[in-house]
Amino acid sequence: EKFENPHRGSPVDDWLKEEGIFEEVTAKAIKEVIAWQLMDVMKTQAITKTEMARRMKTSRFQLDRVLDPKNPGVSLDTLNRAAAAIGRKIRLELV
Repeated sequence: EKFENPHRGSPVDDWLKEEGIFEEVTAKAIKEVIAWQLMDVMKTQAITKTEMARRMKTSRFQLDRVLDPKNPGVSLDTLNRAAAAIGRKIRLELV
């Protein structure tokens, strides 16, 4: 007889959906990953924030918003400009 664990939880995605926060949490996680990747490439290529802002044709203040992993309110256009400034692209897909 196979014993079924009654305390086994559902996947995290299911719980987030039940709580009504799946999209919000997912968006924040994506933004955190992109911010981390941008900072990593900037460090690897020795690009200063001042130089990065110049490449993006924006201010240091705006760049700080882009690089802040806790700020999900950055537009896709801005993220694309940041990626282009370091020779990269943002790739999105519907799943």
